[in-house]
Amino acid sequence: MRSLPSVLLVMPVGTRRRLFTAQLNRTLETLASEVRWVPTFRDPAIGPLLRDAEVIITSWGSGQLTGDLLARAPRLRAVLHAAGSVRAIVSDTVWQRGITVSSATDANAIPVAEFTLASIIYAGKRARSMEQAYRRLGKSGALRSHPDASNHHRTIGLIGLGRIGRRVADLLQILDCAVVAHDPYATDADADRYKVQLVSLDELMRRSDIVSVHAPNLPSTHKMIGGEQLALMPDGATLINTARPAIIDTEALTAELVSGRIHAVLDVTDPEPLPADSVLFTLPNVQVTPHIAGALGSEVQRLAELALGELERFTRDEPLHHQILEDDLDRVA
Repeated sequence: MRSLPSVLLVMPVGTRRRLFTAQLNRTLETLASEVRWVPTFRDPAIGPLLRDAEVIITSWGSGQLTGDLLARAPRLRAVLHAAGSVRAIVSDTVWQRGITVSSATDANAIPVAEFTLASIIYAGKRARSMEQAYRRLGKSGALRSHPDASNHHRTIGLIGLGRIGRRVADLLQILDCAVVAHDPYATDADADRYKVQLVSLDELMRRSDIVSVHAPNLPSTHKMIGGEQLALMPDGATLINTARPAIIDTEALTAELVSGRIHAVLDVTDPEPLPADSVLFTLPNVQVTPHIAGALGSEVQRLAELALGELERFTRDEPLHHQILEDDLDRVA
């Protein structure tokens, strides 16, 4: 076991208060020889703090750890990101220095997967449209307007079988449904483990009653779901997006939704936020939420808990459980 490291927290004060409860702060203090804090990497006070830092814990709003800053941090060994993607945090110099990088993406994946499961179940029951019909037509009229409302023997399509997609696949095992998935990096072993059938994107769109998007936002996934793919969806199918809006061609999706042919649950939109006069707010077949699938409220404490678990493993000179490698950036958010 190595000696306890000097830890530097780099995150806005509001973020620190949300992530680190009094108990988690006490845990942090037991895992560090000292704990220092600045709100961002741009703060002028960071210079002398970098000199002694062996571990930096970051989160939303931290800014980027640039090469100039790293030159002032000769003892730095690890960056533990108490949030999702590390792309905005790390620079090329981080990898060149061989600094260990960890992400709390797995912790954030939990509420996203839970939100997705709820959205799938609601979509199968036609809950959004049924609510609208209930107001107009009464109970009997609403039920007659959606005779296909059901979660029995649905086919669910998962676009992306990464951290969130895998969790969703596990949760879907409580339903009597078939699950197909599209992910160029998934293997037959993954398909067996998560009880999914791997198919092409077009086949997934064609076969699925409900499509849930979990692909990372990469150049290769930009507008991967366009008009051609959306046209393959069966009439009445539902598209759920809790990933990134750039994965879907917004103009093509809006046209399909305005036609009423398909339904959508959109937790992310382009632009974000939507203008108040967006047509998407007016459509009975669309549910729009303000990016709530990820960690909110007390859920964000999972991010700090994961980072502290990584810090404890670091102090024991053990491999980190959530390490991100430079090569991973080609296929993760």
